[in-house]
Amino acid sequence: LFSLALFAALSATSFAKSYPVTGNTVNCRSGPGTSYGVKKSYQKGQSVSISCQTSGSSVSGNNIWDKTSDGCYVADYYIKTGVNGYVTTKCGSTGGGSGSSGSYCKKINTAGVNLVAQWEGFVPSPKPDPIGLPTVGYGHLCQKKNCAEVKYKFPLSQTTAKQLLSDDLPKYTACLAGYLNSKVKLNDNQLAALTSWTFNVGCGNVKTSTLIKRLNKGDNPNTVASQELPNWRKAGGKVMQGLVNRRKAEIKLFKTASSKQAYPKCQ
Repeated sequence: LFSLALFAALSATSFAKSYPVTGNTVNCRSGPGTSYGVKKSYQKGQSVSISCQTSGSSVSGNNIWDKTSDGCYVADYYIKTGVNGYVTTKCGSTGGGSGSSGSYCKKINTAGVNLVAQWEGFVPSPKPDPIGLPTVGYGHLCQKKNCAEVKYKFPLSQTTAKQLLSDDLPKYTACLAGYLNSKVKLNDNQLAALTSWTFNVGCGNVKTSTLIKRLNKGDNPNTVASQELPNWRKAGGKVMQGLVNRRKAEIKLFKTASSKQAYPKCQ
């Protein structure tokens, strides 16, 4: 007999969309992260079918991992999906994300965007940041030589730089949401403040942080933010006064009262 399980498996494969590989040799791993074992490899130009996506360790600023029809995970950074974000459904609980159903606020509030812009600073054309990483706009970390991936013309205006920032921020909110369990409750100011922190320190650092562990454990969010955010004040191994001040601004925004819920559901 043609079993329902077999039908489901064939259906999932049939409706999975295929996308080309952009890296020369891209590893497909047993889980959504570079620490997982390699099950197979794909070559540049090869098409892979994506059955679902999930969050995992960050690769060049992108924390999305694609589960292929081969049953393994490949970093979305190396797959040309045509968009900067999710293109299909999220994988189940075994896919690496722990909490959100996807109904959190995908975009942070204006106060959060302005905070990020203020502390990142405006850079109209690509140049190294204080620790030597090439950036442009409001903290966009260049992925290609001369920031060739940026669709806006250089030198950027403050308007196009804000548009670039708006393009970048949702993936950091997404990875943050992927690390929080559904018991955590955050208003829009709290989610915005943590997105600013995530944008600054990277998804990989956020995932393994004590801050996330304490929030998921049920500790008071205001207490956690006040105690944990100040620890993130170093860049290149040195304490940076700019980071000290940024953490203070993030804590201030985090503790600013708001009745609008942003996580796990967006009001």
